[in-house]
Amino acid sequence: MSRRNNTNVSDFILTGLTDSEGIQLLLFAFVLLIYLTTVLGNVGMILIIRLDPQLHTPMYFFLTHLSFLDLSYSTVITPKTLENLLTTTGYISFLGCFTQLFFFVFLAAAECVLLSSMAYDRYVAICNPLHYAVIMNTRCCYALITGSYVIGFMDSSINVLCMSRLQFCDSNVIRHFFCDAPPILALSCTDTYGNELMIFIVAGSTILGSFFTIAVSYVSILSTILKINSTSGKQKAFSTCASHLLGVTIFYGTMIFTYLKPSKSYSLGKDQVASVFYTIVIPMLNPLIYSLRNKEVKNALYRVMQRAAFRTLPGI
Repeated sequence: MSRRNNTNVSDFILTGLTDSEGIQLLLFAFVLLIYLTTVLGNVGMILIIRLDPQLHTPMYFFLTHLSFLDLSYSTVITPKTLENLLTTTGYISFLGCFTQLFFFVFLAAAECVLLSSMAYDRYVAICNPLHYAVIMNTRCCYALITGSYVIGFMDSSINVLCMSRLQFCDSNVIRHFFCDAPPILALSCTDTYGNELMIFIVAGSTILGSFFTIAVSYVSILSTILKINSTSGKQKAFSTCASHLLGVTIFYGTMIFTYLKPSKSYSLGKDQVASVFYTIVIPMLNPLIYSLRNKEVKNALYRVMQRAAFRTLPGI
């Protein structure tokens, strides 16, 4: 089933995370637990922000979309991974594979741009606080969010268009647990240089462009914080950025390691570990990072629960 003489592949086989049946059951339980935590954490974050009026600010508006993107691209990858851990066949149709690839690239690229928008929001809040409400108005926030999704859609469309033109004549076995660009490029029996170059330029522009925006924003933020005289003022300013900076470091570290290199250097072990981290683990970590380190979210959760408990009282 893994060998093909024709160029019209109708399906693929995903090798998954491991071949050992015993380890597969353990991984299934582990990944399922992470996914349930991801769903609960991100849906909970969205609901808390929506239900508490005090969190209706630009920062939490962006955080709502971050939770939505994390939940969405985790859902694009994880359920199929869980299915393959149980069935051990790893079958995925050609259309299903490229549909998964399209939505994953779309959502991941949108998150890259969204993280840079969040960094810009923190830059304005700390470096230009008197004009924050004017600069980060509703129109600006919606423009930044729309730009994130548009860039994600364009990146994904170009990526899938380049990949769909490849020919697969020797094997249909994708050495990965989901349909990602590097292992599919490595599988092709035709010259992939032009495809790789186009994908590298598009992905590199999005990742490095967003990363540059974040870096410039935080250099300006750090410069402004160091000029604050009071210790409490410095701590407050640092606390508003710490969660976002931690999330950015984890996300961009794994993305740059995985994508900004030639497909021929693809390593099943190292790249799979990085991929598990940004597709399965990070969507779970983000709600924890932004809630456990954030007093406003904790207080909002308390207020929402208090209002819910008050409404359930008899006679209310």
